[in-house]
Amino acid sequence: MNKKQFIIIGLGRFGTSVAETLYNLGHDVLAVDSDEDVVQSIANRVTHAVQADVTDENNLKAIGVQNFDVAVISIGSKMQASIMATLLAKELGVKHIIAKANNKLHAKVLYKIGADKVVFPERDMGVRVAHNLVSSNILDYIELSSEYSIAEIASPKDWHGKNLKQIDVRSTYGINVMAIKKPSYIDIAPSAEEVIEEGDVIVAIGSIEDLNRLENTIR
Repeated sequence: MNKKQFIIIGLGRFGTSVAETLYNLGHDVLAVDSDEDVVQSIANRVTHAVQADVTDENNLKAIGVQNFDVAVISIGSKMQASIMATLLAKELGVKHIIAKANNKLHAKVLYKIGADKVVFPERDMGVRVAHNLVSSNILDYIELSSEYSIAEIASPKDWHGKNLKQIDVRSTYGINVMAIKKPSYIDIAPSAEEVIEEGDVIVAIGSIEDLNRLENTIR
């Protein structure tokens, strides 16, 4: 697994979800919020957690924001703080910035000041965003419950030319293939003889633990 370093700024429901998911996927996560109680509540579920005013450039420098691969700016209702944190992270050299927006105007401003991607929590669940950040193979990720999820996975190279029976995904990975999206059609409930080709998208259901293991294997 290509281990990355993430800084999550703002620990509301969305930020907390992203931080915990990235940490559970085996990445280094620094969680930051201005509320000490919030920081304490997540401290045992991420690599590090600190309380800081992220609209202060000196605080961000002290945290070492410039050393992180990705910054997720998930500050809630305080639009000014969100914009300032995004601007400072960009100026300090963060390679990739994902920012949460409350509305289209907020999103437009965030893009203007350097956000690489803007998400709306109503449309982009934190768990889904986290999985997309760390795996180019995971195209979509829907959490069904605390234990099970559905993932759309770009077919790994070592699956190409093999059928589902040969790959034996259920025994090898503990997942079930619900469908295969071909370039021209979708095969619902494919047979064991269905051959996986380059460009196919696998729609699989399984436990979060098994999907995480598959995700780490195919990267």
